[in-house]
Amino acid sequence: MSVDAHHHVWDLSVRDQDWIAEGSPLRRDFGVGDLAPEARAAGVDRTVLVQTVTVAEETPEFLALAAGSDLIAGVVGWTDLTRADVADELARLRELPGGRYLKGIRHQVQGESDPEWLLRADVRRGLAAVADAGLVYDLVVLPGQLPACVRAAAALPGLTFVLDHLGKPPVAAGELEPWARDVRALAALPHTVCKLSGMVTEADPASWTVDDLRPYADTVLEAFGPARLMFGSDWPVCTPAASYGEVMDLARRLTDPGDHVEIFETTAARVYGL
Repeated sequence: MSVDAHHHVWDLSVRDQDWIAEGSPLRRDFGVGDLAPEARAAGVDRTVLVQTVTVAEETPEFLALAAGSDLIAGVVGWTDLTRADVADELARLRELPGGRYLKGIRHQVQGESDPEWLLRADVRRGLAAVADAGLVYDLVVLPGQLPACVRAAAALPGLTFVLDHLGKPPVAAGELEPWARDVRALAALPHTVCKLSGMVTEADPASWTVDDLRPYADTVLEAFGPARLMFGSDWPVCTPAASYGEVMDLARRLTDPGDHVEIFETTAARVYGL
């Protein structure tokens, strides 16, 4: 059985997802009940639920959801890394119902106007607190923010950094550089990991092919190796471009069968402590 290291859920009656454009097929509710049959049909028996909005209430909701689910094995939540009492807040989250499912923290760095946001003193203090809590940190960044990721990771060797969605390479434009150079620089740090996820959303959703995506997958495979690479569906964000099953099939076609146990199971289980 496989691990899906990256998916989302949301209920628009609880809160809006203001990043979803009006008229998008994503502008509806997506729950674990929608995910479970597709995941299990693809051979997935454990998942990691990842935050979607920078709202403090979401993480406790996700922890409680994980506690009541036989599919969700871990949660990557959100908290304000710049708050002075971030260590206390992380401890509080772990005391909540389902708190044992908290495995990591993520912030939408991709939405920060400062390309060096991760290098701010208050952010680095927060990242150090994440490390001290024994959690990992997921990086959702744009290609131009990768150099700051390298510097932040180099300054915090005790924190595992997980790069989401390959760092969002410009697949639709067919460009590799400077993304590939910066990804290799990040991968040179042994406490970094990458998710094989989000590729179809960076490609042309209507016409992508396996060959379009292969140079990007090959780059991270070579840079990180299968022991530091993990599969993520990015469901339901992937669905305008590909179904859950198609994303799983794509990832398997882009990787060597001899590497599948690591990429589709053991890397995620080890990194997130599932």
